[in-house]
Amino acid sequence: MRKKNVTFENSAGEKLAGILDLPVSEPRAYALFAHCFTCSKNLKAATNISQALTDAGFAVLRFDFTGLGQSEGEFADSNFSSNVDDLLVAAEFLENEFEAPELLLGHSLGGTAVLQAAHEIPSAKAVASIGSPADPMHIEHLLSPATDELERDGSAEVNLGGRPFTIKKQFLEDIRKQPMPESLGRLRKAIMILHAPLDETVELGNASRLFGAAKHPKSFVSLDKADHLLSREEDSRYAGEVIGAWAVRYLRPVEESPQNEIPEGFVRARTEIDSFRTDIQAGPHHLTADEPASVGGSNLGPSPYGLLSAALASCTTMTLKMYATHKKLDLESVSVTVEHEKIHASDCSDCESADGKVDVFRRSLSFEGNLTDEQRQRLLEIADKCPVHRTLHSDIKVISVLV
Repeated sequence: MRKKNVTFENSAGEKLAGILDLPVSEPRAYALFAHCFTCSKNLKAATNISQALTDAGFAVLRFDFTGLGQSEGEFADSNFSSNVDDLLVAAEFLENEFEAPELLLGHSLGGTAVLQAAHEIPSAKAVASIGSPADPMHIEHLLSPATDELERDGSAEVNLGGRPFTIKKQFLEDIRKQPMPESLGRLRKAIMILHAPLDETVELGNASRLFGAAKHPKSFVSLDKADHLLSREEDSRYAGEVIGAWAVRYLRPVEESPQNEIPEGFVRARTEIDSFRTDIQAGPHHLTADEPASVGGSNLGPSPYGLLSAALASCTTMTLKMYATHKKLDLESVSVTVEHEKIHASDCSDCESADGKVDVFRRSLSFEGNLTDEQRQRLLEIADKCPVHRTLHSDIKVISVLV
């Protein structure tokens, strides 16, 4: 995933800070993401959801609402209506500078704001909400300890998510006049509602109200054991993956772009300096490599040696399939397990080198089918003839150049 820092102005002329996450190749569509109430674009869940969407080929703009994160303005002067306005100017920014968003998605109150803003974003074809209240009024219970003070003094300091925020009376007045969820029935766009049954911040009944008010095509996805903030990485990535797979159905067809494909025999890999996660493009195919958590990675994909072992295993199965077909053997399936390790050369009795360390790939093969012992032994011999096996045993030269 590539990142591009962007800024644009809200309706009051204040700068809003955003990040445009880009896939490794030309985006199939642009998406606009709204973060949860009092959160920011840098919330880990927002980053994970965006990463999952870029893996699916989307470009994603996530930004800080007015007065939050790195955006200008006073949070105390913001409200639900201003959040909706911020989304509208963000959509306009995308349309003017890149491409109008076809997918809108939001988390918690951000999802509610997205459902409202979608009425005024004609380019949007699909809209998804995650753990969102059916009515902005739901937020009033979070402010209940300060309601009397707000009504009396016009403002109050409240603790939200462990941080103090100044809320003004106009915030309450604004959420009390919002038309949700009735307006949802007039939204002629595909809708997906994702919600966790164990969400203690926004109860599951909100999802039921939203789903009941929405018109088809509409979908509901249960987020199983997730919490409201999708604190576990697997929950936030799952939400992003599901939304990406679902939204594709409603987007315009992807135009063929041969110039953006990597030719056969070429592989492109790109990583950001702040993580081991690496996006890989091989022709029209996209993969993710990473390191396990034990060495500081996020374990979002196999390690480079894992990919190398996978190349050997898959090449072996393909080679055996071709041989069995040619010889008309009754081979139903092949399973190959490859284990890689480095050992001291002095511990290897049949290695050419006597010094340093040696890479050892232990390959275990299993055959299903009506085969004789002689045929099984011959298949074991043929496994050593797979092209990747031969490459690993031949002289290899890696040439590096700057471009």
